[in-house]
Amino acid sequence: METVWLVRYAEIFLKSDPVRRHWEQVLAQVIRNRLPGVVVRVERGRLWLSGPVDPEWLRKIFGIASFSEVVPCRLEDLDRDLLAYAVERGIGDAASFAIRVKRSGKHDFRSPEKAAALGGVILEAFPALRVDLGCPEFELHVEIRDDRCYLYHEVTAGPGGLPEGVEGTLVALLSGGIDSPVAAYLMMKRGCRIVPLYVGLESYLGEDALARARNVLEVLREYDPDLELRVRPDDYLARAKGLMRQSEQRLACVVCKRRMYRLAEELAEEVGALGIVTGESLGQVASQTLDNLMVLDEAARLPVYRPLIGLDKDEIIRIARRIGTFPASTTPGTPCGAVPRIPTTKAGIDEVRALEGRVDASDRQR
Repeated sequence: METVWLVRYAEIFLKSDPVRRHWEQVLAQVIRNRLPGVVVRVERGRLWLSGPVDPEWLRKIFGIASFSEVVPCRLEDLDRDLLAYAVERGIGDAASFAIRVKRSGKHDFRSPEKAAALGGVILEAFPALRVDLGCPEFELHVEIRDDRCYLYHEVTAGPGGLPEGVEGTLVALLSGGIDSPVAAYLMMKRGCRIVPLYVGLESYLGEDALARARNVLEVLREYDPDLELRVRPDDYLARAKGLMRQSEQRLACVVCKRRMYRLAEELAEEVGALGIVTGESLGQVASQTLDNLMVLDEAARLPVYRPLIGLDKDEIIRIARRIGTFPASTTPGTPCGAVPRIPTTKAGIDEVRALEGRVDASDRQR
């Protein structure tokens, strides 16, 4: 029997017809790009793939809710082909089964009626089987679309979300730690094209930090092979710390993050991005209090998106493990040498601006 693949989407179905049709085509094109040689046919609510399909790629294409390997047959041959399909896949080894039928088009039967009739065909061949619609050992699915039918017994989850790039581009600050890759992933899942940016604090982070960021990016590239890490070496923090009074040392992390926001904005202007993504989670570290986040936001003109803001560390780690970034994010490395012994949790905007003003003045004199 010929094999094809049925791909389902979820949220796309809820959009207006023009948006739905456009996003269907975007998703179809992403599949074609990832799986060269695969033919994609689009129907409302469904995409049908034929050719050299690699299911591992389908697991990592945003916009795909689930997919199944299916066997097509004609409606007039359904009883015979369904029985042959079930036998080939070992229904005789099960104690219970269920048949799920979905249909579209004009037919003189309803889905439950067709499922009951097909169940009778199976029971005639395997009288020891029992029907269990709640928790069957073996589940058969039949999609009937006009005079064509598609048989399958497994449903594999995709990543869900929206197709790649339909919501525009964002610059994601990527440190290589646990949080920022998860934040980038979540915005990718919402249809954003991500431009990852690593800011190298030359005086305080070693090469191992950059290597970890690159390793993390390789995992994210499984979801978008076009991701390319932009690296911006920067010694602003070293210059700022050289001008800080003892009482201002506590501001180092806030000043550092404001500088990163500004560098991200510069890159956003270059690539046409509509905002910045960070891995900040409320209250997780000193720089992520409400007071400090407000001071950080003041440095940015573009919107700052924080998809992790309401998650605790355990929740973030669970996502990192699921998407595969956790091992790369937790390789040993040198901690940042600029973190003060007692960082501020409530930076004053006037004090921060005054310090930045002295740094800017010093830079102009160099």
